[in-house]
Amino acid sequence: MAARRGTEEMRDRVVLGEFGVRNVHTTDFPGNYPGYEDAWDQRRFEEAFRVDVIREEEDTLEFDMVGIDAAIANAFRRILLAEVPTMAVEKVFVYNNTSIVQDEILAHRLGLIPIRADPRLFEYRNQGDQEGTEIDTLQFQLKIKCKRNPQAAKESSDPDELYFNHKVYSKHMTWVPLGNQTDLFPDADFRPVHDDILIALLRPGQEIDVLMHCVKGIGKDHAKFSPVATASYRLLPDITLLQPIEDEAAETLQKCFSPGVIEIQNINGKKVARVANARLDTFSREVFRHEGLKNLVRLARVRNHYIFSVESTGILPPDVLVSEAIKILMGKCQRFLNELDSVSME
Repeated sequence: MAARRGTEEMRDRVVLGEFGVRNVHTTDFPGNYPGYEDAWDQRRFEEAFRVDVIREEEDTLEFDMVGIDAAIANAFRRILLAEVPTMAVEKVFVYNNTSIVQDEILAHRLGLIPIRADPRLFEYRNQGDQEGTEIDTLQFQLKIKCKRNPQAAKESSDPDELYFNHKVYSKHMTWVPLGNQTDLFPDADFRPVHDDILIALLRPGQEIDVLMHCVKGIGKDHAKFSPVATASYRLLPDITLLQPIEDEAAETLQKCFSPGVIEIQNINGKKVARVANARLDTFSREVFRHEGLKNLVRLARVRNHYIFSVESTGILPPDVLVSEAIKILMGKCQRFLNELDSVSME
């Protein structure tokens, strides 16, 4: 029985010790453990696999993906970062720029501004095309000039009072329809995601006059096309108290973990520690600094339970990004199957 428990721990838990981590690699492949049927089975996978949405906000999504291998989880994360397409500024035509920001730096800053435009409405632009069309390009104009405020008090030193348009923000970018885009997108509101992104500072007489072409691209080509600010995952924490921990030891144990992980209950006049919510822990391993506690607690992570956190840049909602990433992963799998079918077996 003890041997079987040890095998289960090796298969299901990544154990964190004082000086290292055990059971890091996946070992549940066919024939590795006598008595275990580890050959992949679709029915068994469908019964074990699930996705639980934990928290959903405007630009943030946290969900659990249970029953998959690390390779699949990481592939999903990498697709979110680098292969879900967005629209971003690719070409900047500078007609006038007398600000202190060089043309190249200005173009770079404009390229990093997230644009609220659904990339699914557009096609990829052909590599050799110099001119954009209504189906593959969005055009924005930024034309602004700084002037003095004749009504400003003479003793004032506040630029906000002295000058007009001395701060150039992303809200000054305006969409200029190409071709018949007005008819194609009658209800469109193409604009920067945030209006208050500072682009440059101007002084009287200085101006910026540029035209921008936004195209469809992926983060693999340039980070400006990445649709997420962060896309990460971690394994579900699993904390086990190997024996009752009471009184002062319980209070010390509570301080070793993140708030909410350990709670103290009053049982028969004694303070007794219990694990309330292991999910909240960040595994600082602070408990291993206490000689009287480090052998009373087992820290582990559930091997096939992934907690995903996806934060969108605001171009598309995070739930849409996740669904698009799943479609891309399915497309990759289908292409692989097609390649296998096309190879003649000798």
